[in-house]
This record gives sequence, C-alpha cells and structure tokens, in this order.
Amino acid sequence: MTAPVITSVTPSWLNVTQQPNMTCEESEDFKYLAYKVTYCVVFPIGFISNSVALFVFLRLTPKKTANTVFMTNMAISDVGFSLTLPFRLVYYFRGGQWDFPDWFCRLCVFSFYVNLYTSVLFLTGLSVLRYIAVVHPIRNKSLVTVLRARISCFAIWVFVACSSIPFLMTGTIERHNKTRCFEPGNNKSWNLIHSLNFVGVSFGFVIPFIIILVCYGCIICKLKGRKIGNRRGNTRRRSVYLIAVVLSTFLLCFLPYHVARTVHLYAKVLNQSCPVLEFLVKVLVISLCLATSNSCFNPLLYYFAGETFRTAIRRVSDRRSLGSFSNSGVYPSFRRRSSSQKSRRQGFTFVHQDCLPCSCQVINENNSDGCKSDKQRKLSDPEEKQACDDLQ
Repeated sequence: MTAPVITSVTPSWLNVTQQPNMTCEESEDFKYLAYKVTYCVVFPIGFISNSVALFVFLRLTPKKTANTVFMTNMAISDVGFSLTLPFRLVYYFRGGQWDFPDWFCRLCVFSFYVNLYTSVLFLTGLSVLRYIAVVHPIRNKSLVTVLRARISCFAIWVFVACSSIPFLMTGTIERHNKTRCFEPGNNKSWNLIHSLNFVGVSFGFVIPFIIILVCYGCIICKLKGRKIGNRRGNTRRRSVYLIAVVLSTFLLCFLPYHVARTVHLYAKVLNQSCPVLEFLVKVLVISLCLATSNSCFNPLLYYFAGETFRTAIRRVSDRRSLGSFSNSGVYPSFRRRSSSQKSRRQGFTFVHQDCLPCSCQVINENNSDGCKSDKQRKLSDPEEKQACDDLQ
C-alpha cells in the first residue's frame, strides 16, 4: 500500500486528503501561490500592529481592566503566530522543501491551531464581559475583576494547548526526494479523525459562536429604544463596534474554514472522485488563508472597542504634536493658552466638586437640577455610572 501523494492544507487529521485505496495527483501551484501571497500580506500587518498593541497594553496602560487582560493575551497569541510565518514563506518559496529542524515543523503546526482557537475563545470572553457590563451593570464590579480575567485567560491557554498536543505528533516526512512539512504522514484511523474533527468544530467554533450570538442579542435588546445620553452614547458606540468586529471576524475568518474543513473530510470518507476532492482542497486553501488573516482583524477590535487603547494612542500622538509645536516656536504661546484654559476648567470643576459622583467626576451640563448623588445615579442610571469603570 502506497502512501497518499495528494497534499492537504494543514497537518493532522485535516490534512489527510486521500483514502488508502485511491490516489489523486494534484498540482501544488495554486496552494503554494495562495499561501505565499497571504503570508506576505499577513506577516507585516499582523506582526507590526499586534506588537504595537502589545506595547500599548503593557507599557502605556497603567490601569489594567478585564478587557485589557483579554486583549493583551490575544495580542500575544497573534504575535507568536506571526513569528512563524517567515519560515512558512521560506518553505513555500522553496517549492515544499523544509530546511529547518523537525521539532520546529511541529511547533509551527502547533502554533497555528493554538492561535486559531485562543483567538476564538478570547473573542468569546470579551463578548461575555461586554454582556455583563451592559446588561448587568450593577453586578459588573463584583463579577468582573482583573484576577478572574487572568485566571480565565490562563485556563484558555491550558485548554487549547492540551487540545492541540496531537498536532505535535506530526513532523516532517520524505516525499518526492524532498523533506516536507505541513503534510500528512501515514493514514490514521478514520474513526479517530471524525471524533477529533467533531470536538474541534464543536468546542472551537459552534459553542463559542452560539455564546457570542446570545450575548450580542441581549446587548442589542438592552440598548434598543433607550434614550441616548452623552456617556451612554459612548457605551453604545463601543458595544456596536465590538459586535461588528467580532461578528466580521467569525463570519470571514472562522466560519468558512470550519465549514470547508468539515465538508472536505466528509468527502474523503464518502470516497468522492478526484475532481471533487481537488475542488474541495482549493476551497480549503482559500478558507485557511482567511483564517490566518484573523490576526490582522484583532487590532481593529483593540482600537474601536477599547477606550483605554485609543486613549493611550491619542496621548502618544498629542506628545508628538506638542514636540513639533515646541520645535517650531509656536508651543510657548500654545502652552500659555492651554494652561489658562485648564485653570478655568479646574476652577469650574472645584466649585461643583461637592456634588460630583466620586466614580466619574463628571458634570452633567445638560441637567438644570445639578449633579446627581452616587445613590441617585445608582438607582436611576446605572449604565451611565458603569461606563466610567470597566467598559474601557
């Protein structure tokens, strides 16, 4: 019995593209071209943007929240995966010749699935945090803490890493006088293949996606039809941004890959013809390229849905602007005007400070009755008070 010669997209059960009693030859030109183009685009964008995000979260964000903990871990996952893309590019530019150690081939395979499923679960965690903050704002402070967020992220890392251990079992193989990586070795039990694929799709996509849809459905119902205040409008805007980015990532990156992977596997079980398998392999290649691009979408989530991230970026931008003013000679007069304006604002704030809520220290200029006490705010407008705390 000869080993299969058709190559699939990813190593492990998903890469087995041929039945033992059937051999199909396929051209690797399409697959290699698709991967080279995708990785050449994803690597610089994903690595640079996530590295900047990681620097902002670790160095420029003094106040840590549960949201920043999840986003930091997501950026770490994306940076780690991006570092393996240059080696994949070398492999495909070399026409399928792996020039690196066998253990590193296994590590690259392992990194892809760890990044894929940690991203799914971190996005799910962010959606749950937003649900609690918007739908249950009073209980948010007691339920959501930085410590619990760190424990949750650690549990996600352990769960995904342990589930991805089988990918470490597939290393390099010799085929056509070349050392191959990201390709199957010997055929394995098809029953095991079905079981592993079912577990991966269920716990790595279907269940998280259902949780996200339920959370966002409740958020939309909570926000729908409410009077939009100044600060509550910011809360609603961030919630809409989060919903848009997360759903776009799932629908564009994760859904096509899991559907194509499952259909491709079942086509092999049913012993479909070679033209059908070749077509499904091409679909699988395209869907995997989309799945890889998820590391480029996550920085959009940090910027549009994370107020803390935007604030840090603006702070750095303002410092650079002030530096340019100083070099041009405009800065001294600008600083005097800014100082006088700041003094007037501070004096105005000092007059009303007794009636300000200690949580936000914000004056409601549109309210002719003055400021609300913390107790009144808690009873009448909990969402607006909570927006000052953990929604950032």
